[in-house]
Amino acid sequence: MKYVLVCEDRNDSLELRLANREKHLAFIGGLGDRVSLAGPMLSDDGERMVGSVLIIEADSPEEIRQIADSDPYAQAGLFDKVTIRPFRQVIPGS
Repeated sequence: MKYVLVCEDRNDSLELRLANREKHLAFIGGLGDRVSLAGPMLSDDGERMVGSVLIIEADSPEEIRQIADSDPYAQAGLFDKVTIRPFRQVIPGS
């Protein structure tokens, strides 16, 4: 099943994000084709990264939680809030 992760950064955490970005990208890249979509959420003016959105395939809620918790961003304490929900892709058809 696919899961959507909406990860909201703590306030004033851009330096923390940037310091862990390469490790985060390597971690997400290591998940291979299980990742349908991944990228940063931006501030209203489109200038700053303020969070992350990911759609990832996992076998269970426990597995997606383990993936989320293992993300270097999460381990560095970047996120203020992480929402995980099951996701069904409709368009384009999978």
